[in-house]
Amino acid sequence: MNQPRPKNRSRRRRSQRARTADLWRPVPQLPEPEPIVPINDPTALLRSLGDPPLQGQSTVGGHYLTAVIEKAAQRATALATMAQLVPEPDHDHDHDEA
Repeated sequence: MNQPRPKNRSRRRRSQRARTADLWRPVPQLPEPEPIVPINDPTALLRSLGDPPLQGQSTVGGHYLTAVIEKAAQRATALATMAQLVPEPDHDHDHDEA
C-alpha cells in the first residue's frame, strides 16, 4: 500500500525559500541622530504609578526600582555623551547676567 506523500513538505520548502532574505543588500542611509537631552528626574514615571504591588515589600521594592532606573539613566547619558549626542551646556547666559 502506497500512501500519498504529505503535501505540507513541499509547501514548507517553498515558504522557507520565500522567507530567505538578502542580508548583504544595501540599506538606506540613516538620518543624523537628534541631540539627547538628559532629564532631571528619570524616576518621575515610576513614582506616578505609585508603590509597587509587593506584599509587605513595596517600600524596599520601590527603592530598588528607583536605584535601577537612576543607574540606567546615568549609563544612557554616559553613552550619549560619548557618542557626542548630548549638547554642550550654553555658557553664554552666565556671562550675559554678570
